[in-house]
Amino acid sequence: MSHYETLAVTIDGRVATVTLNRPEKANAVNGPMWEEIGHCFDALDADPAVRAVILCGAGRHFCAGLDLGVFAEVLGEHSGDAARANERIRAMIRHMQDNLTAIERCRKPVLAAVHGSCIGGGVDMICCCDMRYCSSDARFSVRETALGMAADLGTLQRLPRLVGDGIARELVYTARDAAAGEAAAIGLVNRVFDDAGTLLHEVHAIAAAIAERSPLAVRSSKQVLLHARDHTVDDGLDYVATWNAGLLSRDDVLTALQAQGSGDRAEFDD
Repeated sequence: MSHYETLAVTIDGRVATVTLNRPEKANAVNGPMWEEIGHCFDALDADPAVRAVILCGAGRHFCAGLDLGVFAEVLGEHSGDAARANERIRAMIRHMQDNLTAIERCRKPVLAAVHGSCIGGGVDMICCCDMRYCSSDARFSVRETALGMAADLGTLQRLPRLVGDGIARELVYTARDAAAGEAAAIGLVNRVFDDAGTLLHEVHAIAAAIAERSPLAVRSSKQVLLHARDHTVDDGLDYVATWNAGLLSRDDVLTALQAQGSGDRAEFDD
């Protein structure tokens, strides 16, 4: 993996851990972090030795949202024709969106492990993940309306599909905090753990269990689930029939069946 200024990346077995690494700024997302998130998850996608990814934050918080410097860059003075300046702003936002979508685009399952605050851009980030887990001190807030703007990096598109339309609208319109217990009750997180240490230990165990499965089967399942989210049931059924007709691995199926019969652990190629 490349050296990153704002991220720390480690690989333990077949599980990669990506840590937002600006603890002195509560992991607020600045310009370099936006770029590095996109690069990092594209690299993890391409690394055949990585089968699952954990996304977490260093220090006391997961992510405090956008760094003020990013707001200044987006809202700052733009010389020349207003329409052309606004087109440049739109292109900047689309680029920022794409860097976060790299998390969703990564073929390996991404598990968010949230402790402390997860605000604004942090919520955008975890909505791109496959699963979300948190510690009991976690709190979540879609803070953008409190700042006089609409969230534009993915929360408004993804959050309603996770927690339902009405709950998402309430969180967005009020910009209020949702504590860990509520996050679990509305389906934003799969599970709540007592503290950050237990959270990381248990999420790593889940990621390791995923890494033991056929990586091709897991990658295929993620792709089919993403397609199903955005299409009708019939479209999804047609898609998975075509997908498995082309990418169902007979070797992996035989390996899995033999392991179940013998009680041994299945070993799959990357």
